[in-house]
Amino acid sequence: MKEANEFIVYYDKDANTNLLAKTKLAVIGFGSQGHAHALNLKDSGFNVVVGLHEASKSIDKVKKAGVKVLSVAEATKWADMVMLLAPDQHHGKIYNDHIKDNLSAGNILAFGHGFSIHYGQIVPPKDVDVVMIAPKGPGHLVRRTYQQNSGVPCIIAVQNDASGKAKEYALAWAKAIGATKAGAILTTFKDETETDLFGEQAVLCGGTVELIKAGFDTLVEAGYPPHIAYFECLHEMKLIVDLIYEGGFSKMNHSISDTAKYGEYISGPKIIDKHVRKNMKKVLTDIQNGSFSKRWLLENSVGMPEFNALHKKTNEHPIEKIGAKLRSMFSWLK
Repeated sequence: MKEANEFIVYYDKDANTNLLAKTKLAVIGFGSQGHAHALNLKDSGFNVVVGLHEASKSIDKVKKAGVKVLSVAEATKWADMVMLLAPDQHHGKIYNDHIKDNLSAGNILAFGHGFSIHYGQIVPPKDVDVVMIAPKGPGHLVRRTYQQNSGVPCIIAVQNDASGKAKEYALAWAKAIGATKAGAILTTFKDETETDLFGEQAVLCGGTVELIKAGFDTLVEAGYPPHIAYFECLHEMKLIVDLIYEGGFSKMNHSISDTAKYGEYISGPKIIDKHVRKNMKKVLTDIQNGSFSKRWLLENSVGMPEFNALHKKTNEHPIEKIGAKLRSMFSWLK
């Protein structure tokens, strides 16, 4: 899709929510993203239900929020547009057991992330639209900014355009949850999925956490107090990231000392060197060729022993212990 390779941003004026006025909407799941989409759609005046499995702990939360709850199968059968916002690893089973046989020609199947479509967990019929509306922020922020009459930017994509109006429906949904106030950027399922996974693994979560732990460990092993190492390697990370978020590297460099800038310029490339970049390319290759997705789905199928062990190891790192003690002293966090 040539259009998706261009830098196109859509705003409120470009989206027509009248398309949703007589459209029955279903949100499958009521977690981080699910609750934000469902409540924002409800507050925007649209006819929305939440689909959950019968034993879900979220049923009472949905009812208290004033939204109707149905089973996943019932919600799919009732709706014209279905947004699947359950965890990626469960999409295949949810789709095959509850959604597949309840879709009708002309329906719109939507996703908040491209994983299950891109890696073939789900293969929708040709006679339904398949779209993505992916806010670039956690659900609580999607909800909060909506209530503040602003929004979180989102990415939209079209995998199948059976109706000829798939993009328009994606934009209408994006506007209804507040995203087009900030802007909706057009991409593809492939590009969103692969860049999102890479960003999480190499930079945002995996890369950042390991960089912080490595810095903390280096200082502590050299004999420096853990609480000082915590401040230098973790606490101040937010201050720097906030400056970059607000105005790029230039604002950050404008705000720090010349000594810090010089250290950045000569030492940063020593840390993130050719070896690190080579490893990043290997991470990207594993994402592109499906190795990561296969490993993750297999991990889920056997009860997640590796995941649970790594999760436990991360939570038991010394920086977590000293961090909890220090954060209890921060009045602004209370």
